[in-house]
Amino acid sequence: MMKLALIGEGIARSQSPDLHQRLGQRLGLPTEYHLVDALELADFDFKQAVMQLQQQGYRGTNVTYPFKEQAVKLATQLSEGVERVGSANTLVFEGGIIRAENTDYSGYISAYRHRFGDKAPGRVLLVGAGGVGRAVAFALGKLGADQLLILERDPSRGTDLCEDLSAQGISAHGLTAEEADDLLGQLDGIVNCTPVGHLNHPGCPIDANKLQPQQWVFDAVYIPAETVLLTAAEAAGAATLSGVDLFVYQGVDAFRFFSKGQVSAVKLEAEILAVRDHFFQRLLGA
Repeated sequence: MMKLALIGEGIARSQSPDLHQRLGQRLGLPTEYHLVDALELADFDFKQAVMQLQQQGYRGTNVTYPFKEQAVKLATQLSEGVERVGSANTLVFEGGIIRAENTDYSGYISAYRHRFGDKAPGRVLLVGAGGVGRAVAFALGKLGADQLLILERDPSRGTDLCEDLSAQGISAHGLTAEEADDLLGQLDGIVNCTPVGHLNHPGCPIDANKLQPQQWVFDAVYIPAETVLLTAAEAAGAATLSGVDLFVYQGVDAFRFFSKGQVSAVKLEAEILAVRDHFFQRLLGA
């Protein structure tokens, strides 16, 4: 039995247990997945929680808000994604070693390549420079984006991301909302990494009437699976990448790290589309 967990705040409705237990079942690797919700535990201490999981024989844990930066500090080995992004959403326990991974970063690369192949991202508008936005931004840099134009309502956070991207040789520039709107029809890609479009934050982060058929569009929101932005992009003839894809591929990458040496990589790859279809249908009406 492989034991896994997720540590975060307000995670009672997380889809991660279903994803990992479903993968384990399909691959013949019995998997338990437990939620460690800091909001439900008195005097919660992140480091202590991780150490307890390690001592109790867990294979690893996923990490979400607000502990992703703390997770990096606990690790003894950092993946490329963690070093680039500066945060971790997965900790793998290997003996006395804790390896940190950022599967938002690696999962986005996998999802993009599966959907678009070797197509270069081009010049991309990225709306939202928070945790997922940072991971996606560095992933787009790895994928060879010509330039990232960052629209972030918190000026300091947007500036920090632009500076961090530039330090790694990735062309990045901050935009005002007016500048972004003026450029919208001229860009190759549009990426939403804000909550706008979520069931609890309805709407669209851009003027969807300006979308063009030659563009590609990604929305990190996956509840619902078909957001206003993605629906508008499809209507305009643009290629789309769903937040469901990122959710599935980041989860698959985490499961790959957790199950290394225990399941066939070929079998894992074969299950991705089936798992993706399950969650897309499940979240379609959300």
